[in-house]
Amino acid sequence: MKPGEVRILVLRSAGTNCDAETASAIAELGARAEVVHVNRFIRGRRSLEEFHGMVLPGGFSYGDRIRSGAVLAKLLSHRLRRELQRFVDEGRPILGICNGFQVLVESGLLPFGEVGQVKLALAKNASARFEARWVYLLKCSATPFTGKLPRVSRMPVANAEGRVVFPPGEEQSLLEELEESSQIVLRYCTREGEPARGDYPANPCGSFADIAGLASPEGTILGMMPHPERAFYRYMYPDWTRDSALGMGDGCAIFEGMLEHILKSQG
Repeated sequence: MKPGEVRILVLRSAGTNCDAETASAIAELGARAEVVHVNRFIRGRRSLEEFHGMVLPGGFSYGDRIRSGAVLAKLLSHRLRRELQRFVDEGRPILGICNGFQVLVESGLLPFGEVGQVKLALAKNASARFEARWVYLLKCSATPFTGKLPRVSRMPVANAEGRVVFPPGEEQSLLEELEESSQIVLRYCTREGEPARGDYPANPCGSFADIAGLASPEGTILGMMPHPERAFYRYMYPDWTRDSALGMGDGCAIFEGMLEHILKSQG
C-alpha cells in the first residue's frame, strides 16, 4: 500500500470546527483525508469499514451540551457501537484531539478501548476559564502516534474542559494501572522537560498527574488535549520569526506516526 491509498476519516458533527485543518495536515503527508458528518454513518449511507484510520478533531460538538463531547460520544457508543468496536478490535488507529479526546473518554474508548465503559472524565479547567496557550509536553511512552515525537515537544491547547480527573477513591490504583501499561503518553512539563507537578500555567488545565494524552493498552487509540494540527508547520509557532525557522513543527510527528502505522499494518 502507498500513502495515497490510505483513507483516513475526519469525523465531524454539529459544532466541530477543526476538521478542515486536520484534514489538510493528513493530506499534506500524502494520505486521503475525508471529512464526513456522523449522521451519514448513523443513517447507513457510509461505513467505517471504508477507512484505515479515524481522527476526531477539535471543536465544540453539539455545543458541548451536558459535558464536552458527551452528545457525540453517546451517538457513537449507542448508534454505531458494533461498527465502532469492530473498528477498534481490528487495530485501526483512532486519534482524538481536544474535543475528540473528550469524545473518546465519554464513549469509553479511552482508556481501555471498550465502547460504553466510561472510566474517567475531562472536567472544567482548574483555572475556571478557557485556556488558549502553547505548552510543553513530555513524551512518556512510544505509541504508533508518538514514536517520531521528540522527548519534549511544544503544541497549543485551546479548551475550557481539559482537566483529566479520575473517580474519587480510585485515583492511585487507576494511575498505577495506566502507568504500568504505558498508557500515559503525554504529560505537561516545563521547557526543560521537568514535571509540571500541577503548577499553572505549565499544566494549564490542572490535569491529574499532569496528564495531557492517554492511549489505549495497544496504543492504537490516542487522545490528547493539545492540537497537533496547529503545530504542524514551524511557521505556526508564535516565536518562529526569532530564528526564521521553517519546515515542520512537532505536531507533524503525530500524523506521520499514524500514517506509518497504517502502512505497516496493511502490508
